[in-house]
Amino acid sequence: MIYCGDDYFFLHTKEYFVCILADGLGSGKAAYESSHAVIEEVKRNHELDVELLMEVCNRVLIDKRGAAVSILKIYYEKNEFVYSSVGNIRFFLYNPDDDKLVYPLPVTGYLSGRKQKYRTQRFKYEPNAKFILHSDGLELKGAKSYLKRFVPIDKNARCILESSPVTADDTTFILGSLLSS
Repeated sequence: MIYCGDDYFFLHTKEYFVCILADGLGSGKAAYESSHAVIEEVKRNHELDVELLMEVCNRVLIDKRGAAVSILKIYYEKNEFVYSSVGNIRFFLYNPDDDKLVYPLPVTGYLSGRKQKYRTQRFKYEPNAKFILHSDGLELKGAKSYLKRFVPIDKNARCILESSPVTADDTTFILGSLLSS
């Protein structure tokens, strides 16, 4: 059986959107078990704030290989998103009104059940902002140019895949657009 070491989950409620991407260390079944355990933890606890979600994800990885983890939570009423990441998962958000690309820096390392520092950051977003969250299997050059495009998301996703070199690593990306509230 072939296992994917990347896993993801997203959920939209009336108040918020929560999204997580996890990349289990290494490959095979142990990588899958780590990333999947993190995803299941967020499914059970999605109402928690991002910092607490990172803590419960870290705890579930005790006695597992570990994972790079990024969590994004968007609060619609405030037009704000909260982001935390440990490891080599990347996130970009493009605000069209001021033509700015937001790139929150992750903490180096990975979650493994050991004590870990988190950098949780808050940002405002504008109506029609676009974002991409991706694992290290995707070699994305020029993120801003993709996010600036006025094309349907599925077409943009195909363009991103076609422009990225094929790697031996698992590749996962989540592309989204934030409409005004």
